[in-house]
Amino acid sequence: MFGFTTKQLVGVAIFLFMIFIGVPLIIGATGRWDFYFTLTSVALLAIASAGVWLTFYIGRINIGQGAFALIGAYVSAILVVKAGWSFWLSLPAAGLFAALVAILLGLPILRLRGVYFAMITLVLTQVVTLTALALPITNGARGISNIPLPSGISVFGIPILPDFAAMENTKLAFYYTACIIMILTYAALYRLVNSRLGHLCRSMQQNEELASSIGVNISYIRIVIFAISSFFGGLGGAMFGSIAQSVYPSSFQVADSVNFMLNCFLGGLGYVFGPMLGTLVLYFGWDLLFEFGKYQMLIYSTILIIIIRFLPNGLLSLRFGKGGDK
Repeated sequence: MFGFTTKQLVGVAIFLFMIFIGVPLIIGATGRWDFYFTLTSVALLAIASAGVWLTFYIGRINIGQGAFALIGAYVSAILVVKAGWSFWLSLPAAGLFAALVAILLGLPILRLRGVYFAMITLVLTQVVTLTALALPITNGARGISNIPLPSGISVFGIPILPDFAAMENTKLAFYYTACIIMILTYAALYRLVNSRLGHLCRSMQQNEELASSIGVNISYIRIVIFAISSFFGGLGGAMFGSIAQSVYPSSFQVADSVNFMLNCFLGGLGYVFGPMLGTLVLYFGWDLLFEFGKYQMLIYSTILIIIIRFLPNGLLSLRFGKGGDK
């Protein structure tokens, strides 16, 4: 079914059960409602990290995903607050606008060699931050606040999407929404990797000159993949803005772009679901190391170096071995 083995389907079923039933039961029993926000953040960071993983898949290092997350957050906020759009309509619009920006940027810079592309993406987040500070529509340093909660959508009087403002527990609603979007993102990523386009991307990753010699349009595929990658970033950023009910130029910084990349390394570049695991481990690992005070960064860096040295294909290589399991 959909290319999954029975064992994989069982694993997916357990994963879905834990997300939609197990976690709410555990949180309800412990009363730690704050964990909903934490896990929602992990899900949204995993969505943005999926886009970074996709650029790795064509042999490019993307250190600018924070820029597209910030673009998505602002586009959604502007459409909802200033244009009166429904949040649910602003969500895909934010992703598409981020993808459009990626296409315009990618046309010239994706022709560069990988190292130069990585250097340019490194400054993208700061460029978008400065742009947000300068433009009147983004309100400069004041940002956009008081973003209303997502409103409901009905079709012929039948409610399709809930009105968050009418809910008693919006944290749970945001958690479910973020998880559903994350699952759809990784399902789309898995399908893409196992499609004809995915096979072409893999051939580019191995040898671009050889791929070009057999008729692969390298420039076209680079642009398409970079646009899809940025769409995921815009999507995650738009959700963050809605949860925080505000967005500022500092909402996503260069450090966030670097972390999106580290999530991919930590989980495993050879695995579609690597960024999801990497995001979970990195997010909670950083919080756990907070107890070590000034030694937090030293221990954090040491652990990352050890993992990269002895597990070059990430934590999932412990489960699947060298061959991997896409």
